[in-house]
Amino acid sequence: MDVRELKIAGAYHCVPDTFPDARGHLASPYQEAAFTAATGHGLFPVRQTNHSRSRRGVVRGVHFTTTPPGQAKYVHCSQGRALDIVVDVRVGSPTFGVWESVVLTAEHPSGVYLPIGVGHAFVALEDTAMTYLLSVGYTAAHEQAVSVFDPTLDLPVPHDGTVILSERDRDALTLAEAADRDLLPHYDTSLAVEAALYGTPPAEAHTRPGTVPGTPGTPGPQGSDA
Repeated sequence: MDVRELKIAGAYHCVPDTFPDARGHLASPYQEAAFTAATGHGLFPVRQTNHSRSRRGVVRGVHFTTTPPGQAKYVHCSQGRALDIVVDVRVGSPTFGVWESVVLTAEHPSGVYLPIGVGHAFVALEDTAMTYLLSVGYTAAHEQAVSVFDPTLDLPVPHDGTVILSERDRDALTLAEAADRDLLPHYDTSLAVEAALYGTPPAEAHTRPGTVPGTPGTPGPQGSDA
């Protein structure tokens, strides 16, 4: 398995080998040894799994969880194909406002790890099923959203009126509006919650060479399609 850290500090794309034969193929979207070698810890204790089915053109997100309690996720595509988007909504993060996208498919399954406090969205490129492993169970009062159409984020989402959204996602606040209402997770708090989850020192979590924890990045079209 190849594990690559994304532009968003603490988020990873995990790509396993795929083994095809006459029957089909076999792949392991999560592998503990490779994940631990890249991140310094294994996956969180799984408290809930979710399975979503989406028609082609559905967009879900940008979703995040009030922190604390926060929620870490491990996501992979179990049917179809999706453009998976990770957005740093942690106030004070060195990559605040930055996004990165990867294409997840069932044919060549890979997983995305989202740390505490990070936002998540995806575009169903065909009829698609997504599987989520979650560090905490669902609580409606803790679930928040930022608009996928926020022009300062400039996410790779169609703007031609063809996408299918829930009412909540269509009416979601912009990143700036959510920040003004103090709804966004804070970077230092997110690190502390994640450190408690894994038993690691928060000061060492997600720190990249040449970055200073707590220094905000600049929101804007800073993502890349992979």
